Amino acid sequence: MRSMITSSRCWSVVPPPLSPILQTFLTEPASLTKRLQATGHPFAITVLQQGPSDSLAGEAHCLGLSGQSMLYAREVLLSLDDRAVVYARSVIRLNCPHWQGVLERGNRSLGSSLFGGLSGLQRGSLEYQLLNRDHPLARHIASLHSADYYPARRCYFSLQQAPLLVCELLLPALGNYL
Repeated sequence: MRSMITSSRCWSVVPPPLSPILQTFLTEPASLTKRLQATGHPFAITVLQQGPSDSLAGEAHCLGLSGQSMLYAREVLLSLDDRAVVYARSVIRLNCPHWQGVLERGNRSLGSSLFGGLSGLQRGSLEYQLLNRDHPLARHIASLHSADYYPARRCYFSLQQAPLLVCELLLPALGNYL
């Protein structure tokens, strides 16, 4: 399984080949937070960074912006038993009033809002990619949680026509809980 994809243009609606159980986590149609909480292990969210950020690997384009734009980003680790199992990066346009309050939630789950009834919320299809450690999204986490590749998924949301992009990378420790 060394099929590494690094281009930000290679996201697909077809998930990469993974073990069946890992595939069910990657393709989970609902909140990964709820799926992780259902394992019965102590669950926590740690905020790594929140605020203005340079755009990474096609993020600006997904938000309808051109080139290298400044974005507002929230990066978190989802953990079981104090071991990080998912890295997530959520990005919006800088100073977006529709999403700013939703993202400023401390250690509370974003999924609870995205899957909990925000009025007028629209959701796009899940897209998948295997990211190697040199991909800009993986570089953020590779120094802390090293792997040859990271199964990743992303989804586009829209609230009052304001875009949000959420990308989640499955980390090696997740295998200990499957």
